[in-house]
Amino acid sequence: MQNSSSYDPTARRLVPRRDFLAAAGCTLGALSATSLTRAVDKGVAVPSYLESVADQYDADPRAAALQWFRSAKFGMFIHYGLYSLLGRHEWVQRNEKIHVAEYAKLADRFTAEGFDADMITDLALETGMKYINITTRHHDSFCLFETKYTDFKSTNSPAKRDLVGELAQQCANKGLGMFFYYSHGRDWRHPHAPNNWGWGSAARPQYEEEEPAYVQGAEHDVAIYTEFMNNQITELLTQYGPVAGIWLDGIGVLLSKKEKAAVFKCQELYDMIHAAQPQVLVSYKQGFLGTEDFKAPERHFKGESDVPLELCDTMQPHGWGYTKADDGKHKTTDQVMAMLDKADAMNANLLLNTGPMPDGSIHPEDVATFKEVGKRLKEK
Repeated sequence: MQNSSSYDPTARRLVPRRDFLAAAGCTLGALSATSLTRAVDKGVAVPSYLESVADQYDADPRAAALQWFRSAKFGMFIHYGLYSLLGRHEWVQRNEKIHVAEYAKLADRFTAEGFDADMITDLALETGMKYINITTRHHDSFCLFETKYTDFKSTNSPAKRDLVGELAQQCANKGLGMFFYYSHGRDWRHPHAPNNWGWGSAARPQYEEEEPAYVQGAEHDVAIYTEFMNNQITELLTQYGPVAGIWLDGIGVLLSKKEKAAVFKCQELYDMIHAAQPQVLVSYKQGFLGTEDFKAPERHFKGESDVPLELCDTMQPHGWGYTKADDGKHKTTDQVMAMLDKADAMNANLLLNTGPMPDGSIHPEDVATFKEVGKRLKEK
């Protein structure tokens, strides 16, 4: 289902914020200035989700964003992609050793007819959430956004839709922060992504025979993959208006061979992100360099954090992408309230994941629970 507010990748409009994206030298994608920003007295346009910290924004956009993030407390995580069609969660390609060409055939079935950004953002607001994070590109490398660096994308599937753009538009319209999950350290498609013999067995699927899509031996060059990623992250920062955060994943690959990880040039990436959009918050799970803006571990965190903390967890017992075997077993309202209490006790946000159905619609169990959680929070 594609509603009337869907993203138009052919449209272009500049947002009137001085030096916004000046470092990237780019214009913004199809988001109107009025829906994205609010003009303040000093003439600086404030992203709609940061209106509560507008006074601080002009002096220090990132400090204002950090203040907003600390008070946001609750966000929605969305894992959606080709893996959703199989219903065996997001690691199905690796777990079942599905070869690249065979897995790519799923793109021919990707219609996303149930993905409704208007409904998703309304649900987030009704639940009491302040931001949304979507998998723009997971480990399988399928992109839910328009990109010129690969044809493996939703706009090149039967859906012919930029799902990231549609969701960014609705978040901007409704004052929700828009975070972009991006698989950084792990990629199961790109020819030059970290491989098993150089970066550990968790980097790629452990195929019984050589995968023809991968470059082998001395010609394998992770720097080529790194350039590909940086180019795509630049697209995410220049096509969809003000972004609340870049949420990197795949840290386990880098940590397994930390002596080689300099090729990823993470600090240069962080600096590029902040130069392009100074309010953007960067995380790399529990932290890789220590210069990330916040930490985002899965479910648990021990010790103290000198930066804001976000715990991510999921509504399903297993996995983050849709898992059919878990139907009827999703977390209850009481369980979600306990998760919120746990995060609050740690002075952390809760990023709560839902894995949409194969058609992109939010799982009905999660819709019902989210709405009930919203009612409970209003009563507190």
